[in-house]
Amino acid sequence: MIKDRTPQRIGTTQTFTFYSIVPLVSASCFDLKEEAGKAIVCSSIDKNLIRLAKGLVLFREKKRMELVPGSSGRIDDDGVDQKITYFSNKYVLGLTVIAGIGGLLFGYDTGVISGALLYIRDDFEEVDRSSVLQETIVSMALLGAIIGAAAGGWINDLYGRKSATLIADVVFALGSFVMAAAPDPYVLIFGRFLVGLGVGVASVTAPMYIAEAAPSEIRGGLVSTNVLMITGGQFLSYLINLGFTEVRGTWRWMLGIAAVPAILQFLLMLFLPESPRWLYKNRSSSEAVATLSKIYDPDRLKVELHRLSTALEKERISQNDVRYRDVFRIKELRLAFVAGAGLQAFQQFTGINTVMYYSPTIVQMAGFGSNQLALQLSLIVALMNAAGTVVGIYLIDHVGRRKLALSSLTGVILSLVLLSIAFFLESSGHANIGWVAVLGLVLYIASFAPGMGPVPWTVNSEIYLESYRGMCGGMAATVNWVSNLIVAQSFLSVADAVGTGTTFLILAGVAVAAIGFVVVFVPETKGLTFEEVEKLWKERAWGSGNGAESLLEEDEA
Repeated sequence: MIKDRTPQRIGTTQTFTFYSIVPLVSASCFDLKEEAGKAIVCSSIDKNLIRLAKGLVLFREKKRMELVPGSSGRIDDDGVDQKITYFSNKYVLGLTVIAGIGGLLFGYDTGVISGALLYIRDDFEEVDRSSVLQETIVSMALLGAIIGAAAGGWINDLYGRKSATLIADVVFALGSFVMAAAPDPYVLIFGRFLVGLGVGVASVTAPMYIAEAAPSEIRGGLVSTNVLMITGGQFLSYLINLGFTEVRGTWRWMLGIAAVPAILQFLLMLFLPESPRWLYKNRSSSEAVATLSKIYDPDRLKVELHRLSTALEKERISQNDVRYRDVFRIKELRLAFVAGAGLQAFQQFTGINTVMYYSPTIVQMAGFGSNQLALQLSLIVALMNAAGTVVGIYLIDHVGRRKLALSSLTGVILSLVLLSIAFFLESSGHANIGWVAVLGLVLYIASFAPGMGPVPWTVNSEIYLESYRGMCGGMAATVNWVSNLIVAQSFLSVADAVGTGTTFLILAGVAVAAIGFVVVFVPETKGLTFEEVEKLWKERAWGSGNGAESLLEEDEA
């Protein structure tokens, strides 16, 4: 029932407050400017007026904020380019770096154990005599990471991204202390499992937390910062390994010092907010608005809140419970998960950890016979990996995820073929072919690091529906860790059976398959909002006609 439609002039702004009258707008206020500068305040609005208001809102959005394809900025009413760049908002950048410490833990743990194991074998004779114990010490962290990633999605959805990060820090720090104080190999294995749990949860949480706070124009670069922290952690682990070689209790320091960044992140996270999107959906819209106001200017903030409230209200209307089986039952969600999980699997099966593992052998083939010199050159390889990720941070929001992945995989194929040729020639007794192996190694890192390093994590942080983001992100990260474990456990066996050259050739074939996968299953999401990505998957699942029809039906309802 319409009680009052009388226009009231109050300055130059007309405000429609929808409150419970329009569920899709969810208590939002929008400022609309009339041609003559009139303003209207409506206490109650009928259905036709609601449609008119929504139309005016969309018109105003289009006029006041036009996203420029391929750029990191927008054009305001006066035609002034107001850029949103990687460094333009120190709050978002600081949040990204602190959340990215989880990536640092991830990278450090995967890199430190190779050096620590040499000294663990010296301290524990039974480890030195048993290859099974050695493999268990290394792989137990991977098993923990698989479980942590699987549980991490559930923890993120139930308790929030901030709480999940704090839990991961506590578990990781506890595991580090257990390893440092381990009196025997079996306690050490338990500590490795705890550290793996923390790494698994962090690998799901950090990209998601960053993505949900990041403006869409620079989301790829900010999420890729987490990958930079992973590669930086690997580089740091090599430095620590070299630095503690002459210190008493070598391996205990190597493994125990990992607790320091975990404790640091825990303390810093206490001062950071929860993910604004998670807050808006699960706890407090006012807290979410307070956080978003530190990220966006007032005009952009209104647009983001409108998109967020509309998308979440649609989800509330369309579903009741979030279930794992929905990932395979709902077509658009299934397509998104296939794309995300496939990228995570191909990241591992194209051989990054294998190439990094063989880097000392490769540089020795080039004529650098000293073990210590080979390790130092491997440190340079790790630094190249980190530097390549910096390039990826720039390219991912300029070139796009899809093109970057395809160009990266092309270089990976060429480099794996070169490595294969080098090992074939070496096994045939040819001399002076080390430079071919080194060239293959350099090309591999230069190709993989900017593309297939950050792209899978970035894509998985942005392609899932709001209610399923934690669940699907956790499932995809689990695929990554399982793939990692399969490669780690099978590579040496395959290399012994068919030869190292043939094994690298097999990895090149996997990279060819990965190109076909990206072409068929992975769409471009550069610069898209979460809501636009959701619409993209619906159009892929049902066609643009069906997608438009369903939106019209919801509008009529």
